[in-house]
Order: sequence, then C-alpha cells, then structure tokens
Amino acid sequence: QVKFVESGGDLVQPGGSLRLSCKVHESLFRIATMGWYRQDPGKQRELVATISNTFKTTYADSTKGRFIITRDNVKATMYLQMNNLRPEDTALYICHAYEEFDDKHHWGQGTQVTVSS
Repeated sequence: QVKFVESGGDLVQPGGSLRLSCKVHESLFRIATMGWYRQDPGKQRELVATISNTFKTTYADSTKGRFIITRDNVKATMYLQMNNLRPEDTALYICHAYEEFDDKHHWGQGTQVTVSS
C-alpha cells in the first residue's frame, strides 16, 4: 500500500489561486511519473497534469496556461500551482504515481478544491 500525503485543497473564489502538494516515499517518487487527476461526483476522472521523472510535463487543454506542475526530487513532493481558478475547476484532486517499468498505477485519496463566490 503506497502512502500519499496530499494537501492544499480549499474553498476559493473565482480568479483565485491554490497550490496542491503530494508527497510519496522517495523510492517510488524517484522513478514514477507523477500526476494530478480530478473527479466530480457522477463524472469521469480526468487528467489535470503530469510530470515525468525527467521533468517532462503534460497538461489538459482546460488547464494549460493556468496550472503549473512541478516536482522536487529532494523532498519527494509534487506540486500543482493553480491560478485563475474557475467554478468548473471544482473537484476532488487526486494524486497519481505511475511506474512505467512495471505498469503500476497508484492513487491517493484526494484533496477537495471548491471554486465558488
């Protein structure tokens, strides 16, 4: 069982910013592609952004230019800086770690982001 420590979710007004954090054990973090997904009740889980262990990033079209994903390999922590938040960004944001060599997916519990005035 992989332990995730996710934090940063909150209630924020439209146009505001939040920074999410996700920490996992260093041995997994070092080799994994890390990412954030989000899910609203009744909807499919969707990709937000990913960052590989070589720092290659990908973003969903809806988050490009507003969200920035980074990782700190010393702290074994991934971050998601979310700017100019919109009500449609409201969701449970879930940390994901992918081990490409073994094709293993690991999921966190999630942190709630609510964008509302």
